[in-house]
Amino acid sequence: MEHLSINDQPPPPPFPQGPGQPGPGMPPPGLLGGGRPPQPQQLPAQMFTTAAQLLDLTDKKLMVALRDGRKLTGILRSWDQFANLVLQQTKERIFVPPGTQSPSQTRGLYADVDRGLFVVRGENVLLMGEIDLDRDDDPPPGYDLADLELVQTLAKQKKAEEKAKEKRKVKKLSTIGFEGENVGEALL
Repeated sequence: MEHLSINDQPPPPPFPQGPGQPGPGMPPPGLLGGGRPPQPQQLPAQMFTTAAQLLDLTDKKLMVALRDGRKLTGILRSWDQFANLVLQQTKERIFVPPGTQSPSQTRGLYADVDRGLFVVRGENVLLMGEIDLDRDDDPPPGYDLADLELVQTLAKQKKAEEKAKEKRKVKKLSTIGFEGENVGEALL
């Protein structure tokens, strides 16, 4: 991919140059004075920092990490000005880190859940990138494919442990004067 900046030289002028022709970048004599006004310089597509940047990723396989921790893979079929995404053939990949089942476990586990057609609200996208199709079928480094029910059970256990640990931390911090995010709210 090119590394372009706004300071790069513009493309050569579209006007031919030759004997009897005006100098570089000058329009033919017929366009001087009564011709169209000069057009602003157009930025290359790589310079967009809005949802328009998704144009290059349309119809490509992507990995999307969401704010709630879920990881999705699917083919980007559509998007809008808010970066809401429509993914086709979507799979949610669930990871269980090493050591979750037993302290001696050196490799993590993962499983894929078919989700089909999936709509993602743009504000929930944390990270996304194109998947290298040559390496798509390879398992993630340090992880082994496992049974879906086992991975879901272990992931729920891990999440419950992390939630309990966070609750203990907030409680301990509140005893010494720190107020956590949800301390003032009624917990259901």
